[in-house]
Amino acid sequence: MQHMRIIKPCVVALTWQLSDAQGEPLDEAQSPVEFFVGGRDLLASMEQGLQDAEPGAVIKLQLEPSDAFGEYNDQLVFLEPRAAFDQTPEPGMVLSTLPEGCSNEAKTCGLLFVSDVYPDHVVLEGNHPLAGMALRLTLTVHAVREATEAERQAKSTGQGFLTVAQTEH
Repeated sequence: MQHMRIIKPCVVALTWQLSDAQGEPLDEAQSPVEFFVGGRDLLASMEQGLQDAEPGAVIKLQLEPSDAFGEYNDQLVFLEPRAAFDQTPEPGMVLSTLPEGCSNEAKTCGLLFVSDVYPDHVVLEGNHPLAGMALRLTLTVHAVREATEAERQAKSTGQGFLTVAQTEH
């Protein structure tokens, strides 16, 4: 049986090891996860690295911030009043909407990560948690298949690579 190569659009099953530029582990998937190639599931730099690979391939990528989650922008850090929140936000939470009493700048930012919680204020980040970081990524291709019509229309399998959708609360 001939293996299908990764050519857009298709679905690829991957495992990975992600580390920072110094080799410190950040994330690992030991069981394959399916992603749509040619849509919004993977970073463009990952899709480029995977192009024409087939099952069994191991791809090692060095991603600079511009190829991954962007440069860190200190203008996307907001101090919001703790009293504005009904429930205590916890570090790591992702908020898609903010309560009344928060700044308009923060409300227009889109998804925000809670980075710190203090008695009087909450620190919200509009930066992705990996923004500003150079990353090392090792991808193992386990399977490649044709995308279903639903996946083609959605341009997704419903997964995303280290996207905020995976960490939303």
